[in-house]
Amino acid sequence: MTQKKNTVTIGLIQTSVSEDIAANMEKAADMIKKAAKKGAQIICLQELYRTRYFPQAEKKDVARLAETIPGDSTDLFSGMAKELGIVIIVPIFEKAGRDYYNSAVVVDADGKLLDTYRKIHVPHDPLFYEKNYFKDGDAGYRVYKTSYASFSVLICYDQWFPEAARIATLKGADILFYPTAIGLIKGTLPLDSWDDAWETIQRSHAIANGVHVAAVNRVGEEGELKFWGGSFVCDSFGKVLKRASKKNEEILIGKLDLSKNKEIQESWGFLRNRRPDTYGLISNTGK
Repeated sequence: MTQKKNTVTIGLIQTSVSEDIAANMEKAADMIKKAAKKGAQIICLQELYRTRYFPQAEKKDVARLAETIPGDSTDLFSGMAKELGIVIIVPIFEKAGRDYYNSAVVVDADGKLLDTYRKIHVPHDPLFYEKNYFKDGDAGYRVYKTSYASFSVLICYDQWFPEAARIATLKGADILFYPTAIGLIKGTLPLDSWDDAWETIQRSHAIANGVHVAAVNRVGEEGELKFWGGSFVCDSFGKVLKRASKKNEEILIGKLDLSKNKEIQESWGFLRNRRPDTYGLISNTGK
């Protein structure tokens, strides 16, 4: 029996970011409109799309950059989503009461705001001092059953953890979106050592879970970081379908055949042949 095609067209918005948060929002809106004209039904912006990557400073007062939900970004993009009939993934610096999160809002094609995803794996390394700014995500992994597809959003550092990808898949995601702000620290390993590992780990999630993966990264230099772009989308066996420039702003459009997910999952049996009874150590938080 031939599997019926289930296709969706996605758009990834890869940009450089200025100090002007209003201009950054306007640029994103303009690129979203262009992506929609190219046929994109689900459009994803990069991590912290509206601000420069401020966590490279160990301590900095950035409260003025945060926004609430609803807020400026959601007000703009919910209207656009409804007008254009598209789904938009909007990663922002969220203020919720006294707490701050690295978050992603999903706006469905009717303009409705779906539940917010808050980044669960928060790094704390030189030039990536995120724990000084963001509280750990507190709402678990989400699957968004939108007008065009069911997907999860996992933010940047989440992409290095196979557990997150597996849980999202088991909950019903057909696509894993990874909005990202990752760059090369000047004077360290050459770029090809870093971006190859970054792409490889995400493609491995596609293979291990039989789902499509879409990663979107920023470009440009900010302080001591040089962001390498390279946004890409791969199919459910890790084949890269489209890849963006490592230097330039770009709208990447990819057409995905989600019916291949089930074909891969059934033929390789990675989900069917799991042994959860042997995985206790993974969730053991003791010493």
